[in-house]
Parts: sequence; C-alpha cells; structure tokens
Amino acid sequence: MTTRTITTIAALGFGLAAAISTATADELKLGYSLGPDSHYGQGAHAMAAKLAELSDGKWTIEEFPANALGGEREMVEGAQIGTVDLVITSTGPVGNFVPETLITDIPFLFTDYDHAHAVLDGPIGQEILDKFPDNGIVALAWGENGFRNLTNSQRAVRTPEDAKGLKIRTMENQVHMKAFETLGVLPTPMAFPELFTALQQGTVDGQENPVGVIVNANFSEVQDYLSLTQHVYSPALIIISGSIWDGLSDEEKGWFKEAALAGGKAMREKAEADADAGIATLKEQGMTVVEDVDTAAFQQALEPAYEAYAEQFGKENIDRIRNYGQ
Repeated sequence: MTTRTITTIAALGFGLAAAISTATADELKLGYSLGPDSHYGQGAHAMAAKLAELSDGKWTIEEFPANALGGEREMVEGAQIGTVDLVITSTGPVGNFVPETLITDIPFLFTDYDHAHAVLDGPIGQEILDKFPDNGIVALAWGENGFRNLTNSQRAVRTPEDAKGLKIRTMENQVHMKAFETLGVLPTPMAFPELFTALQQGTVDGQENPVGVIVNANFSEVQDYLSLTQHVYSPALIIISGSIWDGLSDEEKGWFKEAALAGGKAMREKAEADADAGIATLKEQGMTVVEDVDTAAFQQALEPAYEAYAEQFGKENIDRIRNYGQ
C-alpha cells in the first residue's frame, strides 16, 4: 500500500466481525467512542496522517468512531486479545486493566491544564505508561478529554447539598464512584453507548463529562442543567494491541510513538477549544449553566474520600502529583 487511506466509518451498528475482515497486515483498526469531528476524532486523524507520513504509506489507519467497535471497555479488551489494533479511550475503564491509572481520576487533583500536562508528559506520566505492557497492551501517549462537569435534569447544582440524591451515571471507575458516594450522590456505572437513552428515559438523572463531550453527544437534548464543577481532569490514552506492538521493528515503534504524540497534541488542542466554545453553545441550546459553583464546599465534602485515596494510592504519591512543578 503506497498511498495513504484514512476511512471513517461512523455507523453505530457496524459489526466487529466485519471490521476484522476488512483489515490488512499494514492497515490498522482504530476505535473510539465519540464522533469523527470530536477531539477523539481530531486525535485519530492527526495520528493517522503522521503515521502514514513517517512510514511512507506502509502503515495506514482505518477509523471506527462512535462506538463502532463497542464501548471503551470492550475496545480495550479487544486490544488486549488482539481483535482491535488501536484505541483512543478515557481512563475510565482502563483502571480495570492497569490500576495505576486510577490515581489520575482523584477529584481536584490537577489545578489546570498546564499542571496536568506537566505531570502526564513528565516522569510521573511515563511511570504509569510503563505499567501497560504487563497487561498485554501498550499505551503510546496521553491524550485529553478535559475537566469534567456535572449535568442533570432535575435542578441547578451549586453546592454538594444540591447534588445529594441525584442518580448520576459515572464511568466504570471506582475512584469516581467513591467521590460521588461521599457527596451523597447515587453513582450508576454505565457504558457510554447506553448513556443517552438512559438520560432520555430517566433511568439516571444526570452524568458528568467535559464540555466538549457534552456538546458532541448532544446531551443538551436530554439535560437541563450544567454545573461547571470541573471536579476531575480527565486524560485520554492512545493504546495499541500488544500483539501488534511486538511485531514492530524498533524503527516502526518510533513511528508509532511519534504519531501518537501528534494525535495526543491534536486531541488536547481540540478538547480545550471545545471547552472554551461549548458553554455558549450549550446555553444557546437551552441549558441553564451554573458558573458560580462552590468548589471549596465540594472539596471539603470530599475529605473522607481523600482519606480513602491516601490509603489506596499512598499520600506521598498523591502529593507528588499535587505539588509537581511548584
């Protein structure tokens, strides 16, 4: 294959078996949960273009957006067993495979984007990435979702008291669930492909995601209130199947890492741009946006959870991230 081909297949119902049958030795399947115009899509496009350039067309990427290869957990499992080649995923389900990633999901751990990027692009982030090969997958680079915010269909949320009793969909992530339980929220873990219908039918009252995801997933159609809690910084990961990675030469591994870094950079730029523009979009779409969230009250209410996190991850490891670069 001498020319670059990047094909986007957006149909939600596209079968995994069909996807497997279309792949060639040098054409890789990359799955992700959002649409092709999302920050995940921008990351995928940038990685595909860079990999084709570096390999002179030897390696090409076929994109499967919008959960075409399954939910994030299913895609990571697919990478682990070799039925999916590449995945862009949130850290949400990855903790089930590489528990060390869960430390990044502690609420209010990162002060801003610069702090998060410095940690993840430095030795701490690399130490986490180094844990992946032991689990049959290789994490090529960090990407980004952004700071997560709370939406719901019941009431405006400014304080922890306002959030009590709400049934909120969370990722399949014990760190997130512990935080919401501590706040008196009823966390309901659920795969992302099921979420819109669950919100529409009232199975859950709300959910939490970065602004860009909320816009891309059209949650304003089924949610009335957005609270800018920015309670968790949510990174993303670009993962490659261990079976693919082990078959690459050292030179090819360098291509893939460089391409993944280009994808991560594009993802960050798009996620932050979407966050900046998305609030106005959601207001235009009819959502009530609560901007004066009492962040200090949320942090104080989470103190019991922080004690549990210190036992789980080690206070020194948490402080190392909190104080990095200061």
